[in-house]
Amino acid sequence: MTDETVSQHKFLGIPGNVWTLGMLAIGAILTTIDFVLAFFYTPLVVGAQVAETRIINGIAVSNQLLFSQKIFYFHVPVAIGSFLVFFFTAYYGVRFLMTKEKKFDTRAKIATEVTLLFVVLTLITGDIWTRFEWGVWWVWEPRLTTYFIMTLLVIAYFVLRASIEDEERRATYAAVFGIIAFLDAPISFAITRLIPSSVHPVVLRSGGGLTGSQLVAFLLGLFGMLMVAWVVYQVRLREELAKERIEALKASLEG
Repeated sequence: MTDETVSQHKFLGIPGNVWTLGMLAIGAILTTIDFVLAFFYTPLVVGAQVAETRIINGIAVSNQLLFSQKIFYFHVPVAIGSFLVFFFTAYYGVRFLMTKEKKFDTRAKIATEVTLLFVVLTLITGDIWTRFEWGVWWVWEPRLTTYFIMTLLVIAYFVLRASIEDEERRATYAAVFGIIAFLDAPISFAITRLIPSSVHPVVLRSGGGLTGSQLVAFLLGLFGMLMVAWVVYQVRLREELAKERIEALKASLEG
């Protein structure tokens, strides 16, 4: 077993499977706490004014209270996770172009797979919020448009890989495309700040915008989702490395 293989299974002296299971458990716990706080503790946000003031639990309510905002505690952490994981597609793409080592191409491909998973979850949860908040399933506003473009780029990454048979050319083209495609991620993240007229809310902004309980729930969900993303990446990476070792062994036996 090579030093690289050993490093895949141990980290800080802890066996890889134990470390992965531990991270998965912590991520699941944090995410569960996030959901519990979101639905049973954090206050509803204030929406548009209602036509007639109503008394709810002895309190005069003159604005609509948006229960649909609760999905924010899942949607935003998943969206941020998609941006951060996509960064590693570009990072490992650069590493491959610098070294031409296959391991970096493998890591870039796995990072893009995890990105695709989180992109799909982001679109589903975002559409649910859009349907209840805006009354439609989709709006071609700046954030949604740039994120949709990022989704198409992620899908195109795999189409590109599937269309090239030569291994080195495939890895090189995928690395270059992954680096260029990632440039859409910071644009999509910052677009609501660059275009203030966007109807999409700005979540992380100067001065806050979240109450204490809302911020706690959000951060727990964010760290929980990032841990889950890391676990999914590690599991897929080990599976891919095992597959590559089997293929190499078959090739050596056939040779």
